[in-house]
Amino acid sequence: MTQWVENPTGGRDRGPSALLRAWAEILIRPRRFFRTGVAPGDQAPGLVFAAMVVLVEEASRFLVVDLARRGLVSTGPFLYPAIGDFTPGIAVLALLAVIVFVTPATVHLTAALQTLLLLPVAPDRGGVSETVQVMCYAMAPCLLAGLPSPELRVLVTAWGAALYVVGTSVIHDLRIGIAAAVAALPAAIVFGYGFRGFDAALWLLGSAGF
Repeated sequence: MTQWVENPTGGRDRGPSALLRAWAEILIRPRRFFRTGVAPGDQAPGLVFAAMVVLVEEASRFLVVDLARRGLVSTGPFLYPAIGDFTPGIAVLALLAVIVFVTPATVHLTAALQTLLLLPVAPDRGGVSETVQVMCYAMAPCLLAGLPSPELRVLVTAWGAALYVVGTSVIHDLRIGIAAAVAALPAAIVFGYGFRGFDAALWLLGSAGF
């Protein structure tokens, strides 16, 4: 079961400062982070981390859309507003629904899919709980995915996918090539579709004449 009160051995600390440390560590030393910061059954910090990433990403998207409507910023030709078409009150409710329901459900369903893909290649694999944590923490670069820049979105979603592959390799004791192969579909779901990395890449390809 997810533990909220006591810190399991090897798991993450709780609180705002712990979230900031986790964000910095996963970007700077991902292998060390996955070895020391992921513990069986300790999903809560990872899910909170993912919720905060999605909160900042979607809130920044709404803010940019709102400022653009008032003529205060220029967003250029590329913008996927998501909650940006809603009134502020409805946008807050939609954002809460995404954080409380959509994000955890997507993470757990994708982690279950990942477990099935790992069955034939990872006899010493970690559990579903550890896969959930890897997926959550790999979202760290996507904090900036809400900004209206296709180049930035492609960069951060590709970075997140790469972190997910590294975490899969570490947690499930796989060579990096095999980890990339079995993590490709879950990474595509979370980073390509969830954080709209594919949309950004297609826009860039279209603008380049491909």
